[in-house]
Amino acid sequence: MSAPAILEVEGLVKHFPVTGGLLQRRRGVVKAVDGVSFAIRRGETLGLVGESGCGKTTVSRMVLKLIEPTAGRIVLGGVDVTSLSPAQMWEHRRRVQIVFQDPYSSLNPRLSAGTIVGEPMENFGIAAGKDRERRVAELFARVGLRAESMARYPHEFSGGQRQRLGIAKALSVDPDVIVADEPVSALDVSVQAQVLALLAEIRERLRLAMLFITHDLRVAAQVCDTVAVMSQGRVVEYGPAREVFGNSRHEYTRQLFAAAPGRNWAFGAGAAA
Repeated sequence: MSAPAILEVEGLVKHFPVTGGLLQRRRGVVKAVDGVSFAIRRGETLGLVGESGCGKTTVSRMVLKLIEPTAGRIVLGGVDVTSLSPAQMWEHRRRVQIVFQDPYSSLNPRLSAGTIVGEPMENFGIAAGKDRERRVAELFARVGLRAESMARYPHEFSGGQRQRLGIAKALSVDPDVIVADEPVSALDVSVQAQVLALLAEIRERLRLAMLFITHDLRVAAQVCDTVAVMSQGRVVEYGPAREVFGNSRHEYTRQLFAAAPGRNWAFGAGAAA
């Protein structure tokens, strides 16, 4: 019997109002997300794939509770977080962390790397003082950074190293789910491979669930166990990565493949699972 899902999204909907005129009256709605459902288990990566504007980032923002859904449910560990009060949301924010697309603008340039990674621990009451410093050093080692670099500032790191800092920061509060929002699209191809390998290793070692947002089918093929292909706010194809990429059933998915540069991709450890 397969393990239960740690994160379940059921019938998620997000409509944005369209207003106009001098009084900015409501003229209609934009259906950014229209009935999206999926589930992710511990140790699994689900890729939310599609072109810009398809709704995948809006889905991730709702999972993070940065915006409220118009309808639907988000269930984390059996708890429907769409109905939680602001006070109850504190624990959800610890359990679901994000790795951003831009590894520079997402880091505070005025703080040292060690402070950036350690600050969430103090905010959530996980560790302080020497204990926090020790944990930060361990996280640096886990993501492939030297402990001596804790005193350096973001501008002193390369793009790949800054993304490693972002990953360490996300891991610092022991989350259950990582939302990776286009985490390698701003990196050189050679660095992309290193960061993807790190994410796969962390996911496997820590048994994290990962929601991986990407427009790049090649990246999804390397790291995702399961894929949900989105178009115009809906999931049009959903299943194991090898099945979706090897035998696409929906015309939109086939069009994405036809438009992607380089078709001879090797499936990574995630997609082969």
